[in-house]
Amino acid sequence: MDLLVVTYFLNGILMVAIPILLGIYLTTRFRFGGRIWGIGACIFIISQLFHIPFNLLILNPALPRLQQATQGNQGLFIIAGLLGLSAGIFEETARYGMYRWWLKDSRTWRSAILAGAGHGGIEAIIFGGLVIVGYLNMMAYRNLDLGRLSLALGELQIASLQAYWSAPWYATLLGAVERAFTIPIHIAASVLVLQVFTRGRGHQKLAWLGLAILFHAVVDASAYYIFRQWGVYISEVAVGVLAVLAVIIIFSLRQPEPVTTIPEPVVYEPPAFTPTPLEETSDNLEKTRFQ
Repeated sequence: MDLLVVTYFLNGILMVAIPILLGIYLTTRFRFGGRIWGIGACIFIISQLFHIPFNLLILNPALPRLQQATQGNQGLFIIAGLLGLSAGIFEETARYGMYRWWLKDSRTWRSAILAGAGHGGIEAIIFGGLVIVGYLNMMAYRNLDLGRLSLALGELQIASLQAYWSAPWYATLLGAVERAFTIPIHIAASVLVLQVFTRGRGHQKLAWLGLAILFHAVVDASAYYIFRQWGVYISEVAVGVLAVLAVIIIFSLRQPEPVTTIPEPVVYEPPAFTPTPLEETSDNLEKTRFQ
């Protein structure tokens, strides 16, 4: 059996399995249900309902003109920054709304971790599903001869098919590696936005939201810029380094969980009965004569 048949399939399965297993582990470890993970997943989807149309309709059409107006690395740097900032603004603002209206009864460090795992987890699951669908399509075309393929596909598609099945095996697992790196980054962003509601006063607390946006923008912009400059392997190394930074952020901002105390039941104790001695008078003796 061709090794690529196994590794491509394994890549898609891992992209789906890693976030699911992590979600199960965290809900079991923190003794939470799946509600918070699901809320984090929904928040990612909601953010993309605004993020994707903005990029398609506004940002992406402006990028070629921007690249023509600038020269060399300067244009690439600006484009990477704008793409990263777009992702940061939409996703972290959605996270702010999550804590503001949806998780206002559960603003804790553990809930932030679980919500972040759901946010990054559903992204990995969606990408993993797309990878599996693409793999199945490539498997369907793989057994056809080039003569029949040339009638059904264009030259560019045939070249893509040939490149797909001639890649080194370790390159086929990069999708799973990247998702394993990005989930801690999403968790760190959720912990950063949580600080808006647990630290600071007045307008200063919104600085945490700005920091989360900046962190997200730096991650995405760095990955894009390095990929365009030095290729996918160096880009993944950079994302891995940022994932380590994310883990440091997560545990540096750890806060003690609120202690919920159950009030003890109040037991009513009636006052002790103390008999009052009767004075031995003639009237009292007469009243108790026949008792």
